[in-house]
Amino acid sequence: MIRQLQRGTDFARLAAAFSDAPEAMSGGSLGWRAAERLPQLFVDAVARLEPGQVAPLLRSPAGFHVVKLLDRRAAAPQAVSGAPVTQTHARHILIRPNELVTEDEALRRLHDIKRRVEAGTGDFAELARQYSVDGSAGRGGDLGWIYPGDTVPEFERAMNALAPGKISEPVRTPFGVHLIQVLERRTDTASPDRVRQVARQALRERRIDENYQDWLRQLRDRTYVEYKLEG
Repeated sequence: MIRQLQRGTDFARLAAAFSDAPEAMSGGSLGWRAAERLPQLFVDAVARLEPGQVAPLLRSPAGFHVVKLLDRRAAAPQAVSGAPVTQTHARHILIRPNELVTEDEALRRLHDIKRRVEAGTGDFAELARQYSVDGSAGRGGDLGWIYPGDTVPEFERAMNALAPGKISEPVRTPFGVHLIQVLERRTDTASPDRVRQVARQALRERRIDENYQDWLRQLRDRTYVEYKLEG
């Protein structure tokens, strides 16, 4: 498999076809993860890789792993350390394409909403309550104060490019299509509660990963296959 990847075979297709991991059907993607949220085996394996490279075959108690580094980005340690950090107060409207609403229709609706709000003939919060499928719809789409790293990269990039009061073009993310409005920004230190929350979440996610791998190893140890020959 590693030789296939080195020859240019698509990693996601191989993962979907052969991987036993729960992320197989999403092409094996683990998403953006800080080092403390990954097994140490993976952290060590990608330390010397450049984006796009594949690590040598890895073995753990759970089985064998093929790991590819897609990209790196700087973390946001200030959100945990208590150093000053830029926070954004934003709201959004989310439309999720489905069997009834195509992506083109979602884009058309959001362009129309943006036009109405900017023309002063529609209120963003009311339109969010009417059209958004996100849990924030009841609050008029209000997401509160957002720290760096709180949202998926596509959302964060679009949000960061907006001046307060401005509305984005429709933005595609894995959750659907969003219309984003930045209400205000501030630079402040993370509260002690926020620091503890981030630290607890990182530890919890790493523990979940480790427990899952241990459970998977035990399951495989207890599994056997019986062959019967019919004569």
